[in-house]
Amino acid sequence: MSAATLNVSEPFAPLFVARLTPYRSLSRKGFRILMLGLGSVCFTIGIVFWSLGFWPVMGFMGLDVALVYFAFRSSYAQARGYEDVSVSRAAVHLRQVSHRGKVAEHDFPQFGTRLEVDRHEEIGITQMRIANRARVVTFGSMLNPMNRDSFANAFAKALAAAKK
Repeated sequence: MSAATLNVSEPFAPLFVARLTPYRSLSRKGFRILMLGLGSVCFTIGIVFWSLGFWPVMGFMGLDVALVYFAFRSSYAQARGYEDVSVSRAAVHLRQVSHRGKVAEHDFPQFGTRLEVDRHEEIGITQMRIANRARVVTFGSMLNPMNRDSFANAFAKALAAAKK
């Protein structure tokens, strides 16, 4: 998540801009190291079982490595999605881009637009929505609860500042 607060007096100039991106704890280099280590362990176990006459185990060990590889690749592919949020004195703009490149844009007039959050006492914020009388749009689901909380505070302050 990256956010910037700008001070401009024009009605459509952004006062607050943020890009929400999914967090991935394992870097590309870490992924390579993990796959090399997992492949080595599974290959060694497979060779041991092959030498004992249980040759089908070798295939299942390879299948384990392939499943982990494709699960991580899918996770990295989904990390290409993001959401851009901006607040100006006249409007709130939300642009949601999926990992496949599908774009959904939502514009809300500043008057009557609010941030709604669902909170869990142990987890924190579980869901965020931009709402007005006409519609409600859920966003920020890719953030972890701690980032959702800090973003919601900054976004709420930006909405309040834009209404002054």
